[in-house]
Amino acid sequence: MKREYIAHGDFERVLASGIRGLTSNPTIFQKAIEGSDLYDDQFHQCIAQGLTIEETYWELVKCDIVAAADIFAPLYKQSGGLDGYVSVEVSPELAHDTLGTINAAQLLHDQIACPNVMIKIPATVEGIPAIEEVISRGININVTLIFSVDRYADVMKAYIQGLSRLAATAPQRVAHVGSVASFFISRVDSEIDKRLAAIGSDSATQLMGKAAIAQAKVAYQLFERTFSGESWHKLSQAGAHVQRPLWASTSTKNPSYPDTMYVDQLIGPHSVNTLPDQTMDAFIQRGTISTTITQDVQRAHEVWDALSQCDIDPNEIAQQLETEGVASFQKSFRDLLAVLAAKAK
Repeated sequence: MKREYIAHGDFERVLASGIRGLTSNPTIFQKAIEGSDLYDDQFHQCIAQGLTIEETYWELVKCDIVAAADIFAPLYKQSGGLDGYVSVEVSPELAHDTLGTINAAQLLHDQIACPNVMIKIPATVEGIPAIEEVISRGININVTLIFSVDRYADVMKAYIQGLSRLAATAPQRVAHVGSVASFFISRVDSEIDKRLAAIGSDSATQLMGKAAIAQAKVAYQLFERTFSGESWHKLSQAGAHVQRPLWASTSTKNPSYPDTMYVDQLIGPHSVNTLPDQTMDAFIQRGTISTTITQDVQRAHEVWDALSQCDIDPNEIAQQLETEGVASFQKSFRDLLAVLAAKAK
């Protein structure tokens, strides 16, 4: 997400290439706003109107999100509300504040007022009840910062419970709710590979670069089971859409790994993959389009079992990565506010 992409027509070209949606986060906006002068006029207007620095930040963000959503709106309509979404995240300062997250999601939804915008909520312990509540209000949600299968199960449960509540109060709105669950990939390998390298045994090093894809395949199996059960069948008959699994953080951090590794091996029905520009270009040039997420599933379970034999605890790693992810977004958010504050003087 950059204002240059909107101003120069890049999103129209992206749409023509087959891309089906767009996401953002505090780090992306930090880089976009700090690296461009296209925000300056709006920024100074907001300051002149007496807005605070944080209020000004949100005005800049909402302007970009609405403009992008307008560009993707025809795809949203053509796909019957399945594609064409643009995602925007609540303040990372609310990652451990359930009520604050609910209120912020409702406010963003009301202010942006675009049917093809998803509000991003982190899958922290405090975020799970917020997800259920916001879904029950008929608001589209992109659940972010998922690092473990156990937390993913919590996310899907919250989605289904939220939809069930909506079906009880406003059944006509159920078919208009869209949601994805963003499961982070490369960061899992980066952390587990580091620990495997420290162990140093042949059995450990042979597992390097395999954990993240293995976990994603196990997670996809859980997705298939969850959205084929009796409780889901009733919602499906009411027009509900499955909460699609979204593979995030899919650029390879290890230069020795193929640059499309986390795309080629995670393709399957209902799945979504968010790609940074470099990875998207690489996949367009040499990616392989084939259903792969359901292949070698038994091997994925074997890899996961082998990791436990190396005394690697996936839930402990997931908690560490979640903590780091929240902290990273908070730092980007605070750093950008500091830059904007300095610019306002």
